[in-house]
Amino acid sequence: MIRVVLTVLVAVALLTASMPAIETARTATTTERLGAEADRLERAVGGVVAGSAPVSDPATAARTTVLVRAPTGFAAAELDRVALVEPSDRPDGVALAYRIDGPPERSFRIGTGPAETAVDLVDAPIELRPGGASRVRVRYVDDDGPTLRISRVG
Repeated sequence: MIRVVLTVLVAVALLTASMPAIETARTATTTERLGAEADRLERAVGGVVAGSAPVSDPATAARTTVLVRAPTGFAAAELDRVALVEPSDRPDGVALAYRIDGPPERSFRIGTGPAETAVDLVDAPIELRPGGASRVRVRYVDDDGPTLRISRVG
């Protein structure tokens, strides 16, 4: 009986000692996965801009839909917020912002391709699901110049 109690106490002590390392790894994994999602969105945006010309009618504009997945599961940290926002240092750009366990909010800048292109975030900021997938539509329109119009679908 004493062996069982001692085994349980040692297991609890080891688990308690390892929790900070587990949380650090979960945060790093979540950051890495969100960076990969930002890169994927940037490639989709670059593909629309590089292979098309902007038009004034949004119905005929070049477009693509991208599925942005926020990491979930045991290996991922719980996200408080995931959103597409206008970066404070470049108001005509776009960034994937996220927050884990309160402030500070971190972000990944998303490039707009090889041409100088403005960004219009419809209903900015575009809040995404912090625990799953969100669909984002990107259209390449002409609003007094080449503009990426980004909106959430659904």
